[in-house]
Amino acid sequence: MEQTKENKMGTMPVNKLLISMSLPMMVSMLVQALYNVVDSIFVSRINENALTAVSLAFPIQTLMIAVAGGTCVGINAVLSKALGEKQQQKANETAVNGIVLMGISYILFLLVGLFGTRAFYLSQTKDAQIVQYGVEYLSIVCSCSIGLFAQFTFERLLQSTGRTFYIMITQGTGAIINIILDPVFIFGLFGMPRMGVAGAAVATVTGQIIAGTFALLINYKKNDDIQIKFKGLHLEREIVGQIYKIGVPSMIMQAIGSVMTYGMNLILISFTSTATAVFGVYFKLQSFVFMPVFGLNNGLVPILAYNFGAGRRDRFIKALKCGILYAVSIMFVGLVIFQTIPQVLLGFFEASDEMLRIGVPALRIICLSFLPAGFGIVCGTAFQALGNAVYSMIVSIARQLVVLLPAAYLLSLLGNVNYVWWAFPIAEVMSLTVTIIFLIRINRRVIRYIDTDR
Repeated sequence: MEQTKENKMGTMPVNKLLISMSLPMMVSMLVQALYNVVDSIFVSRINENALTAVSLAFPIQTLMIAVAGGTCVGINAVLSKALGEKQQQKANETAVNGIVLMGISYILFLLVGLFGTRAFYLSQTKDAQIVQYGVEYLSIVCSCSIGLFAQFTFERLLQSTGRTFYIMITQGTGAIINIILDPVFIFGLFGMPRMGVAGAAVATVTGQIIAGTFALLINYKKNDDIQIKFKGLHLEREIVGQIYKIGVPSMIMQAIGSVMTYGMNLILISFTSTATAVFGVYFKLQSFVFMPVFGLNNGLVPILAYNFGAGRRDRFIKALKCGILYAVSIMFVGLVIFQTIPQVLLGFFEASDEMLRIGVPALRIICLSFLPAGFGIVCGTAFQALGNAVYSMIVSIARQLVVLLPAAYLLSLLGNVNYVWWAFPIAEVMSLTVTIIFLIRINRRVIRYIDTDR
C-alpha cells in the first residue's frame, strides 16, 4: 500500500520533534539504568565476590547487546530512509527481515549460554566462588536472551516510525518488573526459594521477555506505518545486505567494548578483585549518564535518516546541532556528579574501605572523558544515519583497542591501579580528534549535497 501522508519526522519543528521523540526514550533508558544498578545493589548484599562475578559477565552481555543493537541500527536506518523515500513495500520487508535476523542471533547466544560460560569465567579468574556465581548468572542471561532480542527488535520498529512513547512504556514495564522481582528471587521473599545471583538473572530475563512481548503486540495494534506479514517469508539478500552494511560497523563498535571490558578486567584483577568490582560498579553508575544520551540518539537516528532520505538538509543539520547540544549538556551534569559525590555513589554498593580507596579516584578520573564522549556519540549517530557507519567503527577501534587498552596496560606497569584509570580520558581526547576530522570530511562529501540528491 502506497504511503500518502507525510510522517511527522518531515513536518514537525525539529527541536520539538527531537524532544518529543527522544524524551520518552531518555526516560525509558534512565529506568533501564536504574534496574541495572538495582540489580548490582542487591547482588552486592550477597558478598563482594557475587558483585565481581556479575561484573565479569559484562563483556558477554555487552557482546549480546552489540549484536542486537547493531542489527537494529541497520533496521532502523534502512526502514526510516525507506519511509522518507515513500517506499512502503521496502519498509515492510525491512521489518520482517529484521525480525528473522534477530531470531538467528538469539540461537547463537543460546549456544553460548549452554556451552560457553564456564570457560569464559575460567579465562578470567580461578576463584571457585566467583566462577560458580558467574556461571549461574550468565548461563541464564544468555540461554533466555530471546526476550532481549525481541525487545530490541520490536522497540526499534516503533522507533523507526516515530512512536517512541510506546517504547517508554515497554521498557518501563520490563524494568519495573525486574526491579520488583530482584529481591524476591535473590533473597527468597514471599515463599520463593532463595536463588542468589541466579535470581538476579531470572528477574532480568523475565522483565525482558514481558517487555519484548508487549512491544510485539503494540506493533501489531498501533504501528500502521508498517505491516508485518510472515506469509511466504524469505530473506531478501539486498535488504539484509543494507541492514548489515550499516549495522555491522555499529555491531563491531559495541563488540569492541566487550573486548575492551574483558581486557580491562584482566588488567585490573591482576591488582585485586576489588578493582574489577569497582570497574563493574563504574559501568553501572555511568549508565545513568550515558543511557539518556543513548535515548537521545535513539530518537535522533530516525529523524536524521528520514530527512536524509527526503532530501531535507536544513532539518538534518538542525537536528544534528540540537543533538550535540543536549548530549554534551547531559554529560556535563554527569561530570559534576561524579566529581562531587563519588563516595555517595559507591556507598550504594556496600563499598568496603578498600573499594572506596580504589573507587573514589577511579570515578573522578574516568568522568573527565564524559564531555568529548557526548559529542562523539552524536556524531557517530549521524555517520550511521548517512550510511557511513564505518567511520564510527574506525573511531571506536582506535579509541578502545589502539589507545585505551594499550595505555591501561602500560600505566598498570607503574604498579598503582589509580594510574590505569587515566587511559579513559586519554583515549577520549584521541577519539574526539578523529571524530572531528571525519565530520568535516562527511560534510564535504555528503551533507552539503543532501538537497541536490532530489
